[in-house]
Amino acid sequence: MNKALDGTSSEGNDGKNVSEVSGEDTAKDNGENFRSKKIDCLRLVEALLFASAEPLTERQIAARIPSDFDVKSTLRALEVQYLERGVELFNMGGAWAFRTAPDLADFFSRDIQITRKLSNAAVETLSIIAYHQPVTRTEIEEIRGVSVSKGTIDVLLAHGWIKPRGRKKTPGRPLMWATNDNFLDHFGLKKITDLPGLSELKSMGLLDAPPLFEKEGTEAKEKENLLLPITDSSLDKNSRE
Repeated sequence: MNKALDGTSSEGNDGKNVSEVSGEDTAKDNGENFRSKKIDCLRLVEALLFASAEPLTERQIAARIPSDFDVKSTLRALEVQYLERGVELFNMGGAWAFRTAPDLADFFSRDIQITRKLSNAAVETLSIIAYHQPVTRTEIEEIRGVSVSKGTIDVLLAHGWIKPRGRKKTPGRPLMWATNDNFLDHFGLKKITDLPGLSELKSMGLLDAPPLFEKEGTEAKEKENLLLPITDSSLDKNSRE
């Protein structure tokens, strides 16, 4: 009777009773919480993968997120989300990581020149070839006082600084070596005679033992005899041409 008098009832304005409305609101809240939870899970796993320096396995990911999160479904969702983007999610042998999309890899490749320091043996051999060219391996060994390994010559060849320069007209016809244009270009020389002479090297403090070198009359002679002279009596002008 009181309900009839005050016009109130258990039904809402749309004809639904209070319990029905309350149930729908609860279901709606649960749905929103579920979606929010799922989004948070995606963001969390995404952040873990970006922050990791190494690919992560599902077990490693599961150890870092709440236990009620479904790691497998989250990773699959992320994988789909990143399809056809610049960065994609890859499963590599059971571990997951973000990587550049394969079709974009060529845009990020570059040639890196690795500079390797020459050994003392290679530096000495190159110097002898530069100042005594053309010169045979035996003559190089005479000047250095030690044997020259094939690897030393190979290193200089790989750098493109020396080349074969015919064979010497002596028994056995040994191969002679000389510098090439790459050598001049690398060391900033216009011609081989631009190499520093004995007096220049002394002035730069690069020669600590002057008695090992015998000064000749002219700068050209100094350059020619900068290193210990070749003692092979059979070496003549014609054999060096």
